Amino acid sequence: MPLAEKVRPKSFDEVAGQKHLLAQGAPFRRIIESGHLPSLVFHGPPGTGKTTVAEIVAKSAGKEFHRINATVATLSDIKDILSVSHTITAQDGIILYIDEIQYFNKKQQQSLLEYVEDGRVTLISSTTENPFFSLYPALLSRSTVFEFKPVEPNDMLPALRRAFQICNSENGLNKTCTDDVLLTIANGCGGDVRKAIGALENLYFACDSELQPQLAKQLAQRSGISFDKDGNEHYDLLSAFQKSIRGSDPDAAIFYLARILEGGDLISACRRLMVIACEDIGLAYPICIPIVKSCVDIANSIGLPEAVLPLADAVILLATAPKSNSAHDAYFAAAEAVNQGRGREVPSHLKDTHRPDADLGYKYPHSYPNHYVKQRYLPKDINEGEFYRFGENKTERAAYEYYKLLRGIKDEK
Repeated sequence: MPLAEKVRPKSFDEVAGQKHLLAQGAPFRRIIESGHLPSLVFHGPPGTGKTTVAEIVAKSAGKEFHRINATVATLSDIKDILSVSHTITAQDGIILYIDEIQYFNKKQQQSLLEYVEDGRVTLISSTTENPFFSLYPALLSRSTVFEFKPVEPNDMLPALRRAFQICNSENGLNKTCTDDVLLTIANGCGGDVRKAIGALENLYFACDSELQPQLAKQLAQRSGISFDKDGNEHYDLLSAFQKSIRGSDPDAAIFYLARILEGGDLISACRRLMVIACEDIGLAYPICIPIVKSCVDIANSIGLPEAVLPLADAVILLATAPKSNSAHDAYFAAAEAVNQGRGREVPSHLKDTHRPDADLGYKYPHSYPNHYVKQRYLPKDINEGEFYRFGENKTERAAYEYYKLLRGIKDEK
C-alpha cells in the first residue's frame, strides 16, 4: 500500500487544511453531520483531500459505498453499479463516488440522472477542472459544489509527521526529522499533500540517521511547480497574467510570467503578450505593439531559458505603459452591428468605380486642403461616432484634437 494511503485520515479533524469546509460549525460539516446527504461535487487541485473527505462522508452515512475512477471506467461499469441500487442490500440507497468525473462523456453522465433524481443513488464526484464547464448541466443542477483549496504548509505538518512515524515503524529504524525539514518539503509541493508525502518518503530513504534539510530542498524544489497546459490552471494563470498587466501591476505580471515559463509554456506567454499589447495598451502607446512583437520574436529565436529575458522586458513595458481598450471596444461594437444585420448597403459613392452603375460622386480627400473633405462613409443606418470613443490618454487626446480640427468642431464654452 502506498504511504499516502496509510496516512489517509479517518475523520474530518485529521484532514489537512480545508477548514472552511471541515471545521466545527462550517456549513459543509454541519450538513454532513445532520444526516442529510445531498449529491456533492468536490472541485479543487490534486492532493487536497477530495477522495479522503468522500470516504469519510460515505462512512458516516452508513450506506453501501461504491467507487470508480472516470479515467478508466466504462458505461458498462456504471450500469453494473446502478443495478445494485435495486437490491435489498441497497434499500437505503447507495453512495457512488466518481473520481475525475470530467473524463465522463455526456452519455455517461446522463446515465446517472434517473438514479440521482429518485434518490436511489447519492452521487459524490470530484474533479480538478471547473465543474461549471466540465459537468453536464442537468447533473450539476442536482448537486451541491464545494471547493477544495491548496493546503497551506503548516496544515500539512500533522500528516507529514504521521508519514514519518510510519516509515520508522515499518522499517524498524529510529531516524530523526525536524519540523523545519517537513516544512521545507511542504513549501515545495504546491499545496498537494499526496505529493508532499511522496517527497518525504524519497527523502527518508535518501538519508541515513537524520533527514537533511538541504537534500529536502533539492527533492522538493520543483515539485511545487504546477502547470497543466490543457487544464483550468492554464487558463487561470493566463487570465491572471493579462489582468495584472491591464491593472498596471508589474510585480504581479512578472510573477505570473514566471509561473507560466517555469511550467515550460513559452508559446502561450508569447501569444498572450501580443494580444495584451493590442487589446489593453493599444492606441495609448501604439509603439509598444511592434516592440512586444520584437521581444516575442527574440524569445522564439533563442528559446528557453534565455527567452525569459526579452519576455520580462515586454511584461514590464506593458504593465507600466498607459492603457487604452478603445480600439477593442470599437471593433466589438461594430461587430455587434454587423451581426444585427445593420449596414448592409455600402454608400453608392464608395462602391467600386468599375461597376457599370458606379456613382462618381466620391470625393478624393488628397485633392482637398489638409487631405480631408466632408462626405459620408458609413451606411445610412449607422451613426457617425457610434463605435469608436477616443480614449483619455495623451496619444488619443492629440488624435481627437486633430479629428475636431479637420471637421471644424469647436469646443463648447
